[in-house]
Amino acid sequence: MVEALKTNSFNGKRQGPVVLCIMDGVGFGKYEEGDAVKAAHTQYLEEALEKWPGTRLFAHGTYVGLPSDDDMGNSEVGHNAMGCGRVFAQGAKLVNSSIETGDIFHGATWKKLVGNLADGGTMHFIGLLSDGNVHSHINQLKALIEGAKSSGVKRVRVHGLLDGRDVGATSALDYFTPFEEFLAGLSNDSFDAGFASGGGRMNITMDRYDADWSMVERGWKTHVLADAEKFSSATEAITKLREKTGAIDQDLPAFVVTDAEGKPAGPILDGDSVILFNFRGDRAIELSKTFEAGDDFDRFDRVRVPNVEYAGMMEYDGDAHIPSQYLVSPPAIDRTMAEYLVATGVKQFSISETQKFGHVTYFWNGNRTGYFDDAVEE
Repeated sequence: MVEALKTNSFNGKRQGPVVLCIMDGVGFGKYEEGDAVKAAHTQYLEEALEKWPGTRLFAHGTYVGLPSDDDMGNSEVGHNAMGCGRVFAQGAKLVNSSIETGDIFHGATWKKLVGNLADGGTMHFIGLLSDGNVHSHINQLKALIEGAKSSGVKRVRVHGLLDGRDVGATSALDYFTPFEEFLAGLSNDSFDAGFASGGGRMNITMDRYDADWSMVERGWKTHVLADAEKFSSATEAITKLREKTGAIDQDLPAFVVTDAEGKPAGPILDGDSVILFNFRGDRAIELSKTFEAGDDFDRFDRVRVPNVEYAGMMEYDGDAHIPSQYLVSPPAIDRTMAEYLVATGVKQFSISETQKFGHVTYFWNGNRTGYFDDAVEE
């Protein structure tokens, strides 16, 4: 527990609660066109900015711990930074550094996952396939697959989730088709790499805050059981499912890629290794729980639970230690605002709509889900 806040000269001069209102997505943009905030009627906000003391903060790039100033901010890094008042190297930067130094491939977890495949199993990579750099980055996945080949892995399968939120709404083929070519270029007589399955991120797999476990169930059926509509390639699947449904990328239905014989190219089986390559935690926790839970798992019928070595790109929940194995240690964010207020005895109440629940708790408190003082539960 950190020490209590020191009393300042303002103490006692103002009675009543202090409200900290996070207007996620509201900012000072450079351009007129497409800026919903500038187009809106914001007379009260404008009045507050004019009459009250304030300052403007950068919310992107190195200002919030991202790899470069070309990286857009997001609600995870924004709430982390506001919650602790400091800049920490975020997941994207930490993973890039670990790949650049080679530490990720020398770690115990990587070696364990590779060693598990000694009898000819498959290494599976599940995650968001884009360069949005909010939940994942396609270049990190490329590096992991190249590392797998260098480590002696014989077979790799990719279960790619379509983005369409952190990148263009219908930009999936800009990523999936070149990635199919990348995998084909790596493949040879001793290394077999290809797609196994996919689907839109808001249709399968990437639920958060226990809002809709049916998404995770559809993802499990797709990635693990190979139970979804089948196509000869990811490009064919995306093209035909778009024509059939009219869905944008994030909502595209699940699909399974088949091999030359028309069979699923990569169901997850006993003896395989699985890596969830997303580095952001909120939409990675539920799938991790599904892989790691025992017989008491009751969210849905998993039908078949393969005996695999499972790891996340990072530890997604530091309190619950989910997952139990991960490739890169997450940022250790301490001395948050909430922690100081608890130590000072100041009561707090956080409120949001469902999809932002974890932002004002988990992210705000330095990527932890528990209480700073368990006495509040009484």
